[in-house]
Amino acid sequence: MAKVQLESVWKFFGATAAVRDLSLEAHDGEFLVLVGPSGCGKTTSLRMIGGLETPSYGRILIEDKDATLWPPGKRDVAMVFQSYALYPHMSVYRNLAFGPKVRHEPKADLRKRVEDVAEILGIENLLNRRPNQLSGGQRQRVALGRALIRQPKLFLLDEPLSNLDAALRVQMRTELVRLHNRLEVTTVYVTHDQVEALTMGHRVAVFNQGVLLQIGPPERLYDAPSNVFVASFIGSPKMNLFDGNLASVERARLVLESLGSTFTIEATHKLQDSDPGAMTVGIRPHDLHWKQEAPRRCTHVISGIADAVEHTGTEIFVELVTPAGVRLMSRLHRSVPIAVGEQIELALDARDFHLFSAQTGESILDRSATQSSSTALPQAATS
Repeated sequence: MAKVQLESVWKFFGATAAVRDLSLEAHDGEFLVLVGPSGCGKTTSLRMIGGLETPSYGRILIEDKDATLWPPGKRDVAMVFQSYALYPHMSVYRNLAFGPKVRHEPKADLRKRVEDVAEILGIENLLNRRPNQLSGGQRQRVALGRALIRQPKLFLLDEPLSNLDAALRVQMRTELVRLHNRLEVTTVYVTHDQVEALTMGHRVAVFNQGVLLQIGPPERLYDAPSNVFVASFIGSPKMNLFDGNLASVERARLVLESLGSTFTIEATHKLQDSDPGAMTVGIRPHDLHWKQEAPRRCTHVISGIADAVEHTGTEIFVELVTPAGVRLMSRLHRSVPIAVGEQIELALDARDFHLFSAQTGESILDRSATQSSSTALPQAATS
């Protein structure tokens, strides 16, 4: 296992900064997920950890040793990419054994190592097959096996499940988590899929435009996003965001005007420094309840037309359009009898609102004191 630290790392391609002032640590034995849209800098960050790219500025430390200029072979890392990168003319056994042979490792225990890795991944009956005789999931297991057989201190995985169908992706991400729990090897995993990030990572780091915006446990990012981008990116369906006005701020009470109503909110969270004025207001779809089944605490009611109704089997997603034209997505129980075009009422508790500065997009609420996971967040990197 290994601890990895990035200290004030920048990466330029020409005049373009792909990664900006990145300070990040992957703890010993941790499963750390880097997530964000395409071009946000997550893969470049992974490649710098692996030695495939050199930082323009800053340092990379592995086990507290400066590895910034180390070649990949000296870092004792194993990488798995989106493409399987298997040798098509070799059997699964030879694919797995290829790396140790090239590194001139002892041959005496090579067969046992291959068989042990194959057993861990459930591919022991495929050792004599070639890649073109395997399914996508089986090929991905072989690609993982080529990394495992190295017995590295650090795993780097770059969107390894992107080529799989939806059902197989769910299965493989479960197996990857189970494998990590068994091996306890420090793992840095890159994905653009926020569902993958939330279900797999011990901690999740959210990137956008080369900047680390927030890092923390999945529930922390979901419950207390630090800015509008994280709020809208993390969660499916994404958070509803709309305009509001903070009319007054007292020590324990906020008066918010939004959605055609005035909400008086008894502050259960500390308020960051903020003056009254324009705000971006957010609320999660699961915090909008069908009025007839809403918890007693949900005293505010919003009415509108059901513009879209999506049945998923386990729940219903309903998009409501208010008289002012604001669109709100709600996630309701599958038994709720709602049809497109119907007038409906949704209830909410104003304490579930998230408030963001209209100027900076940063959250003005500090929810750390009320979160079940109160781990302090590292300071976000800034450009």
